[in-house]
Amino acid sequence: MNARRDPNRHHPTTVSNSLDILETVANLGLGVSAKEIAAALHLPPATAYRLLNALVAEEYLVRTADLRGFGLGARLHGLITTASAPTLCTAALRYLDGVRAEVRFAVHLMSFQTVSVRVLDADPDHPVRAERELVRNLHASAAGRLMLASHSSWQKLLPATPLRRLTPRTIVSLAELDEVIATVRRNEFALQCDELEDGLACAAVPIRNADGDTAGALCIAGPTARADVLVAYSDMLRTHADKLAPLIF
Repeated sequence: MNARRDPNRHHPTTVSNSLDILETVANLGLGVSAKEIAAALHLPPATAYRLLNALVAEEYLVRTADLRGFGLGARLHGLITTASAPTLCTAALRYLDGVRAEVRFAVHLMSFQTVSVRVLDADPDHPVRAERELVRNLHASAAGRLMLASHSSWQKLLPATPLRRLTPRTIVSLAELDEVIATVRRNEFALQCDELEDGLACAAVPIRNADGDTAGALCIAGPTARADVLVAYSDMLRTHADKLAPLIF
């Protein structure tokens, strides 16, 4: 028996009970009721309702249309998608090696998840700088702005809280960001300078899947003082992105 499910176990925690609920919804399927979940986990109904409401509020679960049952939510699907992100084939890795040999800057490959960017392949000679900020702050990174530009309602991908100002140059105004996103969409190219981290610049071009949707980005990063050189590589990056696309997606 799963240790978390043992009704004789002492002092179950809120975290373990929440994980049990997610697992039960996954196992019993869409529409499982609060009563069924409480019974399956030997939880007091009041505890089950409290935890279910919290999981719905955080979008790990959703209510069914009739409000009588539950299903897995968008945030959980996002975690599953991230955990099962594609592994690059040998041909794609070799192609990336060739791109990196062609330039003297960091070349990184990104994939787009539900509401975040994931580093699919980092340049082995140039570690990704500010990676934690990059994947979580779409408004401040070149790859993140490409992802936003690929959605007509891009504001929905941003947190409900005010945007984080990571450096003095980070754009946090939605009105200003709207202008930036419009430019990115028009040029199919994104650039950030000193917005993710002081002294860091990055340019990115989209990589599309077989349906023509933007599914990732090919990025080149370097010091802000060389940002003009990064921009000059834009056409080359687009060519490489088009050739990489069928090897990745």
